[in-house]
Amino acid sequence: MTDHLLVASYDPVNGWSAPEIRPYGPFVLDPTSSCLQYGTTAFEGMKAYMGPDGEARLFRPEKNMARLARSAARLALPRFDTEELLKLIKAFVKVEHRWIPAQRGQSLYIRPMIVGTRATMGLAPSDSALLWVMCAPSGSFFRDATRPLSLLAVGEATRAWPGGTGEHKIAGNYGPTLGPQQAAHRRGYDQTLWLFEGKITEAGVMNFFIALKRDDGGVDLCTPPLDGTILPGVTRESILALAAAHPSRTTLPDLPPSLHLHPSERVLTMSELQAWQVDGRILEVFSVGTAVIVAPIGRIGYEGKEIELPTFEGGLGPIGRALYRRITDIQDGRFEWEGWSVVCE
Repeated sequence: MTDHLLVASYDPVNGWSAPEIRPYGPFVLDPTSSCLQYGTTAFEGMKAYMGPDGEARLFRPEKNMARLARSAARLALPRFDTEELLKLIKAFVKVEHRWIPAQRGQSLYIRPMIVGTRATMGLAPSDSALLWVMCAPSGSFFRDATRPLSLLAVGEATRAWPGGTGEHKIAGNYGPTLGPQQAAHRRGYDQTLWLFEGKITEAGVMNFFIALKRDDGGVDLCTPPLDGTILPGVTRESILALAAAHPSRTTLPDLPPSLHLHPSERVLTMSELQAWQVDGRILEVFSVGTAVIVAPIGRIGYEGKEIELPTFEGGLGPIGRALYRRITDIQDGRFEWEGWSVVCE
């Protein structure tokens, strides 16, 4: 972790305290705090990147602030001003500037959190809260970023369900995934592929994408729809937008302008995936997220069988690699695109 924390607290009498940046260290919480008793904990994952100009940059941070506010509201936590919080995060990143790695592909991971601190054993909305931001230098999420991931499709355990909290970034969504994830590891898989009634939802803690051949020579780039069971990832949204812009508004790195990408949000089932594999329609499969950006998927275990997927030297295929390069160039400030890269001024 870096040297400091950014901290503010809320109580029902005084509202939000003046924020402070203080040395990193533990908190003191009442044992009956709402976050400990009933899981009233929401958080975000975002990163600061060092540009070639030496400036620290954030990637579409307003998206993270909006998602944190939605997650906190789902848990009935005290409201906060997202614009003010973003200003504070920018100032905090400047304080921790020396911790941002200069190497490409590395960054400073930023985790804002808000937890309920009302001290009572009774189940009720927390009228008190603690909000803090902490940072840590970050490298590649997986040890070997060139090795395609293996996924075990899991349907007997459910990560999220319609009407639940799958679309929010709250602690209660993550703890229950650890048992199935551990079981997948024991069977030799890197991650779980979460299913709901045979439909693909997420890959581990990442969003899932598949590229399919079209009869007209183009490519369908598909990801499951946001039906309430899937976290609306910032990287996911960015992938869809960049794919839609190629080649009419921009040309993605090393992809020919003649190749048309057709991004779509649609239900994806395991039976469809099996049929596409048999028909030779699958071009690439990859997962996306803040930590990995874009990571290749090479095989999926499902009902005792292995679905082998296309693999490529270096890990990613041409579409995944093009999207990875464009997003990282935007994050580092090497390529300007619609104000997505925000300097910490």
